[in-house]
Amino acid sequence: MKKFRGIYIKNSAEIALMREASRIVSVILDALGEAVEPGVPTMHFEDIAQDMCRRFGVQPAFQGYGGFPFALCCSVNEEIVHGFPSRERILREGDVVSFDMGVIYERFYGDSARTYPVGTVSEQARTLLDVTRESLDRGIAQALPGNNLYDVSRAVQDYVEGLGFSVVRRFVGHGIGSKLHEKPEVPNFVPAGTVGPVLKPGMVLAIEPMVCVGSYEVEILEDKWTAVTKDRKLSAHFEHTVAVTHDGPVVLSVS
Repeated sequence: MKKFRGIYIKNSAEIALMREASRIVSVILDALGEAVEPGVPTMHFEDIAQDMCRRFGVQPAFQGYGGFPFALCCSVNEEIVHGFPSRERILREGDVVSFDMGVIYERFYGDSARTYPVGTVSEQARTLLDVTRESLDRGIAQALPGNNLYDVSRAVQDYVEGLGFSVVRRFVGHGIGSKLHEKPEVPNFVPAGTVGPVLKPGMVLAIEPMVCVGSYEVEILEDKWTAVTKDRKLSAHFEHTVAVTHDGPVVLSVS
């Protein structure tokens, strides 16, 4: 693979493998979403993810990565990301649950995340999900050849903050390919005093806004993984794996 400013440029064959990896992730997220309902223990979703990885013949991307013990990041309500599935944590009416899932297919990674409502949720929760999903779409729309990476960041930040929500700064998106995390980092805000790289065809980005009802400040729980909002208000997370092409952004993580 070629590099530009340390960023890997993928060829069409490599992007095709990433498209299949990402498609499998999307199908798994579809199945997880269909299983969301009040009364379900969150470990049930881990069981589904593990079973589908076996059926697809792919390796869970997160399990063992940096010591993370599960295939699935399952985060409920104020949990932003990296939540642990549990047999004790039972979904309740009005919760929101975020699934972050990745797989390895033929040595290449796919990565995607979605947040689902559990039963009937509050108007605030519905709006949070809508705003986070739309901010991702707006960020993706800026993943154009010749644009600056921070055009993606600005689109997310301006939309989210313009509606009174906040974007998490501690965790960001990333390049992705034959490694789960590659250059560049893809923040959902415009960092002060830095200049982002120009986007080139062949770059593949995991764009993943994490949006909060209240403050964007984060705490890590005693398990050393689960990130929660410091004010314990709701958070949502959506992510797609996106290829920058001559014809514009192409979302790879679709079913």
